[in-house]
Amino acid sequence: MGGFTLHVSPRITGSAGRHPLRRTAVLAGALLLATACSSARYPGPNPGPVPDGSMGPLPTSSPSPTTVPYGQTLESYIAPLSTALGQLTSAGSVTELGTALAGAQQAASDGAQGLQGTDAPAEVADTHRQLYVALDTLATDLGTVQSDIGSSKVCATSSALAETGQSQGLKDVTTALQALSTAGYTSTFTAPQLPQPQQRALKNGTWVREGHDDGSGELTVDNTAGSTDAVLTLTKAGQSAYSFYVGKGQSTKVTGIEDGTYDIYFTGGTDWDDASKKFTEDCAFTKFQDSADYTTTNSTYQTYTLTLTASVGGNAQTNAVPPDTYPVP
Repeated sequence: MGGFTLHVSPRITGSAGRHPLRRTAVLAGALLLATACSSARYPGPNPGPVPDGSMGPLPTSSPSPTTVPYGQTLESYIAPLSTALGQLTSAGSVTELGTALAGAQQAASDGAQGLQGTDAPAEVADTHRQLYVALDTLATDLGTVQSDIGSSKVCATSSALAETGQSQGLKDVTTALQALSTAGYTSTFTAPQLPQPQQRALKNGTWVREGHDDGSGELTVDNTAGSTDAVLTLTKAGQSAYSFYVGKGQSTKVTGIEDGTYDIYFTGGTDWDDASKKFTEDCAFTKFQDSADYTTTNSTYQTYTLTLTASVGGNAQTNAVPPDTYPVP
């Protein structure tokens, strides 16, 4: 729209007192037209003058989102994992340890997913990727330990913790975080102190529980075809009376068993923990259906031979026993 031009020509004729009034009126009209033209030049959001003559509010801009520093993001995922791993060694039973492992597995998985979606500084991009891959591996490893507990591949907190300590994912997480710390991105991660795997065993024929040996009964146990060591237990009236160790691929004979009727149990596995009196890995718990009845007379005594693996022509039947109902050797 073009601008307005105002031409004012004074008129000399007539009464001199009326000319200023007419000129004033013309000027007022021109000002209104100029104001209208000025408003028309700026269509859109400008509200123009409000009734009291002041301008309306000016448009405001939204603030830019704040970027969270990489180190802060890193710590937000690593701190929960460090806490969860620290709780593993406080577990008082295999069941409690399984629960703690599940919590650590979830923390590792959350960290892997969260860091994979995080942009890292260019100078640590490769190490950042190594970290979230290691966290994913750790989550898988912790799940494997839980499965091994469920299948009795590991049967004690010591062996489960030792398996956790062998996790490649845990080692890789530690290495990646050390590299990030060197680059200036520190975290509060502390690797738990976990036991090393063990393969403890007793000498073949060693008594685990030596009962009264003034009887005449004898018991021979054949484990020559067995794939693991074993401990055989005789119980009397629900209490363990005799227990002894039979090595893999060997047999042994005990004597001096007192007269009485005994139930026969055996447990097999690897890494015998003498303190808890059980195998910590590959454990199995079994009971013979038939009992052993030892009776001595002036001229006779009882002797039994047991084979711990299935054999052709064998006449002994066995049943699996839940670990929590198995008698302590």
